[in-house]
Formats: sequence, structure tokens, C-alpha cells
Amino acid sequence: MAEYDRGDEREVRESPFQTLTKHIAGLKIQNGDTDSSEVEDEPKVVETIESLCISCEENGETRLLLTKIPYFREIILMSFSCPYCGFSNTEVQSAGQIRERGTKFTLKVTDLEDMDRQIIKSDTAVFRLEDLDVEMPAGHGQLTNIEGILNLILGDLEAGQRRRKKEEPELWEKIDAIVQPLLKMTLNQNFPFTITLDDPSGNSWIEPSSMDKDSKYQKVEYPRTAEQNESLGLGEAPDETNGHHTTDEFPPPSPNGLTAHVVPQIPSTTSPSDDTTTLEDVDILAGQNYSLPTACPGCTHPAHLNLQLLKIPYFKEIVVSAVMCLHCNYRSSDVKTGGEVPAKGKKIFLDVREPEDLRRDILKSETCCVKIEEIGVEVTPGTMGGRFTTVEGLLTQIRDDLKSTVFDVGDEEEDGGDSMPEDKRKAWEIFFNKIDEAIQGELQYTILLEDPLANSYVQNFQAPEPEPKIREEEYLRSEEVDEELGISDMRTRMGDGGEYEREEVQGGDAVAGGEEDVEAQRARPAELVSQATVAGASEGSRISDSSL
Repeated sequence: MAEYDRGDEREVRESPFQTLTKHIAGLKIQNGDTDSSEVEDEPKVVETIESLCISCEENGETRLLLTKIPYFREIILMSFSCPYCGFSNTEVQSAGQIRERGTKFTLKVTDLEDMDRQIIKSDTAVFRLEDLDVEMPAGHGQLTNIEGILNLILGDLEAGQRRRKKEEPELWEKIDAIVQPLLKMTLNQNFPFTITLDDPSGNSWIEPSSMDKDSKYQKVEYPRTAEQNESLGLGEAPDETNGHHTTDEFPPPSPNGLTAHVVPQIPSTTSPSDDTTTLEDVDILAGQNYSLPTACPGCTHPAHLNLQLLKIPYFKEIVVSAVMCLHCNYRSSDVKTGGEVPAKGKKIFLDVREPEDLRRDILKSETCCVKIEEIGVEVTPGTMGGRFTTVEGLLTQIRDDLKSTVFDVGDEEEDGGDSMPEDKRKAWEIFFNKIDEAIQGELQYTILLEDPLANSYVQNFQAPEPEPKIREEEYLRSEEVDEELGISDMRTRMGDGGEYEREEVQGGDAVAGGEEDVEAQRARPAELVSQATVAGASEGSRISDSSL
């Protein structure tokens, strides 16, 4: 672990995402310039603090250890013991800062190896067993594995069952209906089952594996609500009587003139009695930039949402949005597609055979699944949000996002810490080498974009004629997919009784390119997206799931 000297730290701008962990005397992270061999030989420092026992109110002993978890980041392990009454307790707390976005992990546990995966549950995270509808609420951080957290839940449910069987047989029967299948899970007899870990602070984690495929492991980042920010101490929830910010509270679009081209400034008034123009009175024009006041997903302070409506030739209209906060420097970008819901989903196969293919424009919607069999990559829907980039840019984003999950930010050696097993380190090294070869055009492979809403797109160099390297297949969505996307619950037609009724989804033709020159149309969307990115998105198109 590298020593950390605050005296040598570079000055950075203060932000709400500062660490919530207080400085602990004697705990230091080694400086990155220190020789790694010397660091491995030095024992980790354990700090001992005298503290009050909550059981007998005598003085006990708390031990603190700052350590680094492979694939994750630094945490503080805390252990309390009382020599008088024997009470003991352990807890884990993040030693880093609150992340800009919340995270939700989903894992389908299918075998014994999955039970050994490490799991970090912070004191703000909620752990759920989806198959049994069992939830471990926020509170008391845990550093364990999946088997350990299941045993912890089982122990809590079994406590007092003998008494309940005699005094409250009905309650005992309901709890026993959960205990029995949970007991089989801990004995590795009830595979498969699904677990989720939802943490608004972004400081919880489930260990990934390079062998995860077919949506077995999912990580989704999401913007926090105002109430979640308030619970984390990052800001106050909106006033119930007012519920929204006034236009005067929002800063100008940019202090340096980068977004001077953003016009017009659309007021956020929602009162029908107000004479101010509302969104319903504004015509959204293609190619025009607009700026809307919004609340920052990170710190809830006033920010700006810059958006632009674009038309991709031979496809459909899309909306490129970018959020920029001048208070905490939060920046994110996203892409949403417009138009009707098609009757069928679509699969797009792109054969990447030469470096020129890496420069193709590609639109991955937030409902699209990306698969590359040759290098073992699968990006599940919702993981990266919507992205409008090139093939090279998409692969680079996938690689960087995976590396940030496997290795800690700032882990320049990319070894995952000294406790990562050598076989796992080797597996990840081979995996990332394949992605690098694909990015550099040294590997031939096929990209599959599977989108149930047919909102994804790959640039055709020979448009409007078909291109041999691009193949498209339509397919019928299953009822489960329609339910998950909310299509089954859509009510868009007014019935005779005055109530909305479900209307059958109709297919539609793609938007044609119009009379403009084809080559000019190809260049125009990329140019406009670049303008919108400058208006508010961070360079490199960071992962984003923010909605309009």
C-alpha cells in the first residue's frame, strides 16, 4: 500500500464528494514513489483506540486497519471487543469519497465459485435476495463473501424461532417458509438465485469475474434523487411547498463562453397561470441547441441540461444531452432516441475487418446489449447508458469502464493489490490484451448490437445501398421483455369510456436522409454531437444513464 502524505498532496478544488471518513491518527497510505518491494515487506499498521462498550458501559478496545481490496478501493476495517462483558463487533467503512452516482449490482449465483465472491456492503447499501424477496436494509457495513452474508441473514431470521413456534405459530410458519430455501442456498443446494446490491453512495461492490457472460453480472450507475443526497449529507431535498428551483437560482450556461451558442434559454415555469412561456409552447428544432435548468445529480445544486435534437440519415431522430454543474464540476452526456415504439426488436451485426471500420459512427441506445464473442465482451442494457460515438470509441469506453471496476482508480500498476490471486490477475491481463488488439485493429471480430426497441445504429459507408459488412435481423420481443420495458403497461388511446386503453405497437420506417448530400449528412451528426459535448459533457464520454 502506498504512503499518503497530505503535505505533498496537490491542491484540488473542494467538492461535495469529499471523504466522509475522519482522519485517523497513525493510519497512512504509502506514497506511490516508495519501492513496491519495501511496501510489501512492511506490516500493515493497526491503530488501537479505547472506546466505550454499548453493552456494559465499560471501556473496550477498537482496532482500525486501513487496507485495499482488489478490484475495488481502500476501506477501513473496524473491530471492537470488550474484556468485561465479552461483547464484540466488526464493521467496514469506505476510506474514499462518495461517488458522483449511485450503483446497483446484480449477480446470478449459479455455482459454488460464485458463493466465494467478495462483497462489500456499505452502511448505505441495501442487499436483496430477489428470489425470496428478502432484504437487508442499510446500516452496518459488511466485508464478507456471498456465502457469509447469506449465513448472516439466516442467523438473524432463525433467532427466536423456537419461541415463535410456541407463542406465534403463524409468524413462525411465514419465517420458516423463507428459512428453509435460504438454508439450502447456504448449503449450495438451491442454484441458481439472484442477488442485488443497491448503494446510492456508490461505495459498495460485488467481485466480478472475467468469465461472466449472458447477463450474469451487471453493474448499473444511476443519478441519485434529492432525498438520497439529503440522506448522504450532500444537500437538502426540494421544498415540498415549492418542489423546484426558480430560474434565477441557476447560473449562466458557462463562465468561459464555451456554451455561448446555446439558445434559447427555456424557462422552467410549470404554473398554467404564469404568462411565462412553458415547454409546451416551444418548438424543438433539429440542429438547434437548448439549455434547461435542472438539479445536479451529484450535489443537487442548480445546473444546466444542454440538449440538441439531431436526425441521423437513414435512421431516426435522436436527442443528445449533456449535464454540467459549475458547483461540483459534475459532467455527463447521454443519447436518447425519438420516434414511435417499433413492433419488433433488431439485431445488427458489424464485421470489423480493417482499421477503417473502427471509424464508423455507432449509436448504442440504453436498451441495447453489445456482444463481441471473439474477445468475450458482453455489455448488458443500462450499463453504459446511451452512447453516440465510433466503434473505436465504444471499445475504448468498454475497456476503461471494466478497468475502473477491476482495478482501483490510480492503480497505475494495474495489479489489483497484493492480495489478488495470480490466476485471476493473469486472466484479466489476457482479457484486456484482447480488447487492446481489437481497438488497434489487429484483430478481426464481429460486433452484435441487440436492441429490443430497434434504437441502435451503425453507419453504412455505402448508404443508401446495403453493405456486406453490416447485417440486420428483426425479431419479436417476448412478453417478459415488453413487461420489463414498460410496453405492456402503455395506455395511449382514449377509449369510449373516457379511460386510456392499450394501443397495439405499430412499426415504422426509418427516417430517410432527405435531399442533402449523403457525405454531408454523414459528417453533420458527428459535428453537432461534438458541439453538444463541448457544451456540457466531459471529454471521453463518461458513463451516463441520466434521463432528459
